[in-house]
Amino acid sequence: MDKKYWHHIWTARIRPIKVWYLITLTVLSGVVCLLALRDNNQTMGKLRDTVYAADKEDGDVTKALQELQAFVTTHMNTSLTAGNTSVYPPVQLKYTYQRLQDAAKAAAAESNATLYTQAQAYCEAQNSTDFSGRNRVPCIEQYVSSHGGAQPAAIPDGMYKFNFASPTWSPDLAGWSLVFAIIFALLTLLRIAVGLILSRFTK
Repeated sequence: MDKKYWHHIWTARIRPIKVWYLITLTVLSGVVCLLALRDNNQTMGKLRDTVYAADKEDGDVTKALQELQAFVTTHMNTSLTAGNTSVYPPVQLKYTYQRLQDAAKAAAAESNATLYTQAQAYCEAQNSTDFSGRNRVPCIEQYVSSHGGAQPAAIPDGMYKFNFASPTWSPDLAGWSLVFAIIFALLTLLRIAVGLILSRFTK
């Protein structure tokens, strides 16, 4: 092999590429990536807080959830999924669920109130001579039992618990800066390796 040729390649092409320059670019890209990942996570937290506020204040929960989901599913470091040690999903609309439960209980109570009124009217007609009403109590209880008192409707809580997974890589500032950090790191290693080989070969 022509040592003069490789010596020219080393001195004119490879050596001018400073290792410290590549290391600096690697570090800068890594710092930008970390800051962007942190910003992604903070934005996710704000959107999640918006969901919680809408849930608590009976606001537009659907819109808040859609915005949270759209961001989490398109940005790195924003995952909202239950881990192995987590029992509950990370996003729960507990206030919305409680309001629905309260509404179901109120509807059942209203239905039962109507049923008791009907039972009382029925039993008064059956025992119109009983002025004390003592004998009507068993009649009312039997009427309610035979007509089936309403129970609160069962509301599956799974519809108000959410998991949102973030992508492994996303084409945003965090994603692209990560790509550049990896590229510059590989170029740094390549520059060091080629430099060592050519410097020894051309001696």
